Amino acid sequence: MRRRTSIPCALRRVRWRSQASKKAKVAAMAKLFESIGKLGLALAIGGGVVNSALYNVDAGHRAVIFDRFRGVQDIVVGEGTHFLIPWVQKPVIFDCRSRPRNVPVITGSKDLQNVNITLRILFRPVTSQLPRIFTSIGEDYDERVLPSITTEVLKAVVARFDAGELITQRELVSRQVSEDLTERATTFGLILDDVSLTHLTFGKEFTEAVEMKQVAQQEAERARFVVEKAEQQKQATIISAEGDSQAALLIANSLMDAGDGLVELRKLEAAEDIAFQLSRSRNVTYLPSGQGTLFQLQP
Repeated sequence: MRRRTSIPCALRRVRWRSQASKKAKVAAMAKLFESIGKLGLALAIGGGVVNSALYNVDAGHRAVIFDRFRGVQDIVVGEGTHFLIPWVQKPVIFDCRSRPRNVPVITGSKDLQNVNITLRILFRPVTSQLPRIFTSIGEDYDERVLPSITTEVLKAVVARFDAGELITQRELVSRQVSEDLTERATTFGLILDDVSLTHLTFGKEFTEAVEMKQVAQQEAERARFVVEKAEQQKQATIISAEGDSQAALLIANSLMDAGDGLVELRKLEAAEDIAFQLSRSRNVTYLPSGQGTLFQLQP
């Protein structure tokens, strides 16, 4: 009886031990996964913090740091990867490469003609003055500064010239605008690498007046040519008449001096020329013999 009762007890102990072992393994696995989860969460948080503490400045750009407690710092950050204090500092990136901008302006000339001018500007900011530009003007400094100073300078320069001078002295106007505008932009921390006039037109009335003037000049030139041509033809006629008169006078003098001999000489020359022409002709020509048929020449 004792042996029969001891066997079931032993089986129950074995089962209990196996279940306890399984529970221990499950608990260990749970602790392991919990540790891995905590580690992953810590890594994710750490990666986010590190990522938020890094920023890149591309080639041709500069950065200005805005601090929530101290404001805009005077330091200009160059190209590359840099660190900052997350949630406290913020980088503001500026493009420091030369960029083009077209500014159209409508103004008046010295003789009160409407002038439409388009100015092409190649500009970039002064790197050392980026903190001041960001503080006093903002990131869109080109939108706020360039149109206003360009209009101001163009109106001042164009008002010194008449409409005709703006066309004939365009290079001088462009140089004067470039000098004045470059000096004006310097006060805002901007560098102008190139300034050029790309478009210059006038009002409808002035354009029509210029066209009418050109047509009148062309008509005057044409009339002058006709007059000169008629005068030259007149001179040619006079010269030709004088030549004929002198020739007739010479012939008359020759006849008086030589008598009929000169006439006979001219007849012989004409007959010789006619005979030469007849000899070259393919047709057969018969001339009466023994008679002076050619200019009544004496045989």
